[in-house]
Amino acid sequence: MSEDAARISRGFARRPRARLLSGVGGDVASSGAAPWWQSAVVYQIYPRSFRDTDGDGVGDLEGVRRGLDHLVWLGVDALWLSPFYPSPMRDFGYDVTDYCAVDPRFGTLAGFDRLLADAHARGLRVVLDWVPNHTSDQHPWFVESRASRASPRRDWYVWRDSAPGRGGALRRPPNNWRAALGGGPAWTWDETTGQWYLHLFLAAQPDLDWTNPAVVQAMHDTLRFWLDRGVDGFRMDVVHCIGKDPALPDLPPGLASIPVAAQHDDPRTLALLRGLRAVLEGYPGERVMIGEVVLFSTAQVARYYGHGDGLHLAFNFLPLYAPWEEGAWRARIAEVEATLGAQGAWPTWVLSNHDNARHRTRYGSEMRARAAAVLLLTLRGTPFLYAGEELGLEDAQVPSTHGLDPGGRDGSRAPIPWESGPGHGWGHASPWLPWPPDADNRCITAMRADAGSILHLYRRLLRARRGSPALGLGSFTALAAPPGVLAFRRELADDARLVLINFAAREIACPVTGAWSVEVASDGRGEGHSYRGTLGAEQAVVLR
Repeated sequence: MSEDAARISRGFARRPRARLLSGVGGDVASSGAAPWWQSAVVYQIYPRSFRDTDGDGVGDLEGVRRGLDHLVWLGVDALWLSPFYPSPMRDFGYDVTDYCAVDPRFGTLAGFDRLLADAHARGLRVVLDWVPNHTSDQHPWFVESRASRASPRRDWYVWRDSAPGRGGALRRPPNNWRAALGGGPAWTWDETTGQWYLHLFLAAQPDLDWTNPAVVQAMHDTLRFWLDRGVDGFRMDVVHCIGKDPALPDLPPGLASIPVAAQHDDPRTLALLRGLRAVLEGYPGERVMIGEVVLFSTAQVARYYGHGDGLHLAFNFLPLYAPWEEGAWRARIAEVEATLGAQGAWPTWVLSNHDNARHRTRYGSEMRARAAAVLLLTLRGTPFLYAGEELGLEDAQVPSTHGLDPGGRDGSRAPIPWESGPGHGWGHASPWLPWPPDADNRCITAMRADAGSILHLYRRLLRARRGSPALGLGSFTALAAPPGVLAFRRELADDARLVLINFAAREIACPVTGAWSVEVASDGRGEGHSYRGTLGAEQAVVLR
């Protein structure tokens, strides 16, 4: 992944650019009746880490409910909840034992209904994480499946005999696939029934067999359970993996060492996505399908949108591996605009999540994190914020000897500090993970009291985005700019914005044509005044 980011940085030559920004946009986008998820900003909540209300050190749904006013004050439009289903927590909720219930650690189904109702009353949409590729090995379906080869649910999962032995081997996995979160074979031998079962992730996460119509129906029913309660859509975990060639062929030798989930791209998935889309479209309103498609090719990801019958949105992960360099970002944006734009697909943008180091940690300074906030919230597409980004949080320091996550992702999942002082608004129990650095000063109450904080920057950006048709749904035009500066224009009808981002650690002269004022600045300087043609070191501005 880091090699891919380096390839992007090296592979696109720097184009000659004039010193003067033209300020002339491209084709004006049509406002039409855009669905809510195109102009929305989605806020990801990892429930274990958001807010604890019962003093056990683990965040819960009631904590999310009590935090809704913060989301409204901030100005986001929707929240995405990472899994809260019953689970042994081998992969912290992505190993599900019941898709239609709430784990007691997080609360109750009635508590979820209160949360959903209160969110809707505040104008917030609610999107749930849904895990279609695999269940827990403790799910009743799998317990029954592995009981015997004659089990009625045997073919709900992917079982295979050993491959022909080599060199005297009696048991050989059916193919050469490698699992994620450990890197061993994607197969585990079951002594009871004398076969292997497939798991693209942990051995505790057996893969469902989506070639079985009974599995498809059962999983559709789990969606209906939550749609009937009124949820607004789903973020679908590694959804690109659900379609598989029943022959399960070996990977070429050069790819066999890479976890198969990061390269799996089977055309059978598209038909399955159409079936999922049909379930959502059977409900009133605009229910959204957001796919986690962990493929590091924009062209491959674009296919999962289908022809208006696949995913509504697919995550664009390559920016998570792009260095904080103007050339790398210019190339990344150009590729997304060209590839998705040609298909009429709507982009997504994300800088941090529960699987990756926070961008404040990756970029190395708050100045860069502030400029990145301007970039994220002004690009054409749907931005996703990860809880704590608005506080400029860094990853917690979790010693490897105390790590909990099998993938080493504990640092980005540290608890959100709400208050200064012991407990940080979580009660008296020690939280399930250490606090992030400087939690006393980077808590919500302290940052709300400081008008110059990064929290208030996010609020100003979200207010500007909400008040500008151009930033919400407008066209995107890349502009020529001095080296080290990324510049673009957003435009819709008679509304326009210029965005200038200085990636350099020095002041850069960057004049523009016409009279523009500074609506938002990453460091607050010059807001409400005429733009004077110079960007401060690592400063980003939105001009109107």
